Amino acid sequence: MKITDAKVFVGGPKKNYVTLKIYTDQGIYGLGDATLNNRETLPASYLTDYLIPNLIGLDPRNSEDIWQLFYRGAYFRGGPIAMAAYGAIDMALWDIKGKIADLPLYQLFGGKSRDGAMVYAHATGADLEDLMDSVACYVEDGYKAVRVQCGIPGMPTAGYAVPETKGGMRNYITDYSGIRPSTEIWDSGKYMRYMPGALMEIREKFGPELKILHDVHHRLTPREAAEFAKSVEPADLYWLEDPTPAEDQDALKFIRRHSTVPIAIGEVFNTIWQCNKLIEQELVDFIRVAVTYAGGITHVKRIVDLAALHHVRTGFHGAPSHSPLCMAAQAHLNAWAPNFGVQEYLVLGTPECDALFPSEHLMTNGMFYVSDAPGLGVDFDEAEAERYSYEPGSHPIVRLEDGTLWNY
Repeated sequence: MKITDAKVFVGGPKKNYVTLKIYTDQGIYGLGDATLNNRETLPASYLTDYLIPNLIGLDPRNSEDIWQLFYRGAYFRGGPIAMAAYGAIDMALWDIKGKIADLPLYQLFGGKSRDGAMVYAHATGADLEDLMDSVACYVEDGYKAVRVQCGIPGMPTAGYAVPETKGGMRNYITDYSGIRPSTEIWDSGKYMRYMPGALMEIREKFGPELKILHDVHHRLTPREAAEFAKSVEPADLYWLEDPTPAEDQDALKFIRRHSTVPIAIGEVFNTIWQCNKLIEQELVDFIRVAVTYAGGITHVKRIVDLAALHHVRTGFHGAPSHSPLCMAAQAHLNAWAPNFGVQEYLVLGTPECDALFPSEHLMTNGMFYVSDAPGLGVDFDEAEAERYSYEPGSHPIVRLEDGTLWNY
């Protein structure tokens, strides 16, 4: 079996999904996701200009060697652009393997460890009352885990993942449109004084069984993060996400000395070498890598295996920038992984998205059930893809009230 061609498609409903399709001489094709949020044209160009020409003629079954070829064969290694491109190739090659074997991918990993995988939703509100309404909606829908974010009194702008106005924003997603980023204003003091009490009110209202998650989004210093983690212990969080910037990994040692709150980190990591020490030293409780950004199934499976040795569970990134292909790859890993924790899941199942990426995977009552279709279990409608084109966008930036640039 040989690879005969590969194509890259950029576009999708309200997202610039980067979809790779690898063709073989036996009529079997594989699909992969290379979407790098708000930098989508970069992995797309890397695939088209360099990687695809080097794929032609290779045996797609040799996915390990192909992964090593592109990662170790490159003098400048890693980084989100390259790893997203490698991730798409690796995902597509695994998809081909599954189709050859006529088996869903989880069977190639070792079979299921569970019937369904728990997912968490994003509850948000302009204020705490608004957030409570959002949480209640998800609880009514059967969710057992919810991430909570709300506006902070006195903060000049709404803040991370928070709508500006109340009501009707249950599935709110930050607006990334436009090449020039919007600006959020941040005040750590106001946040640290308000949020511990707000989290405690949520716990008191919804009881001990609901798994409550909260994302700091890298915005505290190590000392602040340690103080904050200790202050939210009574709220019994399922996890506290990204309390400090990921570059300063020693900060997590400081947090660990002061609090027992579970820590989740890793959505910006691209390789095992960025998170192996955190895992081996057991400084995190959940590892948040994504199959796309972290170089595909081959590499992420290594991270999961390492994490399992150190009591670290998975909590894969699942922002709407990941297409249904990445989410399917993670769903197969979730079905298999003995150390599965939870899966982030934002609403993808619009009619437009389902038409572009048809599948029989099922998300219901806060649980994701992977289908038994061969490979990833997701197809791609090229005719439907012609409806969409690339639209540039950017993440917001964050500044302090005096204008100092801060961490997004």
